[in-house]
Amino acid sequence: MKKHLKRLASPRSWMISRKRHKWVARPRPGPHGLEESIPLQIILRDMLHYCDSSREARMLLSSRGVLVDGKPVRDLKRGVGLMDVLSFKQKKEHFRMLIDTKGRLQLVGLDAKQAKWKLSRIEGKTTVRGGRIQLNLYDGRNILIEKNAYKTGDVLKISVPDQKIMSHYELAKGNIALLVGGKHVGELAKLEEYEKSRNPRENEVLFEEGFSTSLRNVFVVGKKSPEIKIPETKVV
Repeated sequence: MKKHLKRLASPRSWMISRKRHKWVARPRPGPHGLEESIPLQIILRDMLHYCDSSREARMLLSSRGVLVDGKPVRDLKRGVGLMDVLSFKQKKEHFRMLIDTKGRLQLVGLDAKQAKWKLSRIEGKTTVRGGRIQLNLYDGRNILIEKNAYKTGDVLKISVPDQKIMSHYELAKGNIALLVGGKHVGELAKLEEYEKSRNPRENEVLFEEGFSTSLRNVFVVGKKSPEIKIPETKVV
């Protein structure tokens, strides 16, 4: 894999100027893909404007005051992706990475209480030694549970960094979902029906608003109302 990336070829989900400089940092391989995450270097310099150069960004991270999901991070190329919580100890500021209606990754401000948890979708399940269930989550986490109480596609509300399950939101009728891809990206919609396919066609989710999309574009964020604040027209 190439270690460099031209700005003109950078993902459209990144809110950066593409003609001011030639090169841009490429996120290291991690829990999120290239299109779904932004390197800390770009966040600190181009989005939050906390520094003017990569050298200043490196010095900022060396103080161990920048946290992602409650853990200090010192890698400039560490990708911050959807639903990740970014915190700054000294400034006492917190942000959650979300997606807007143009498919761009945006930072939304949080209070200290909201920064103690995040949402993560269950991508798969595995039975491990001892009969316990391992949940494989959207952000690369693995959580072991005693009982098979959750389904693939459900979303867990977990505390960070200790990742204890606080509650969960089922992929069920009436719940609120955030669309993270497709034509209605960035919108909130109410689930109507989940259709499983037995052929190569992807599983589809139907919404009360009168449209449908594939399961991979659906991220349940609440029951009667969303647990998160979605990006507005003008955010960070």
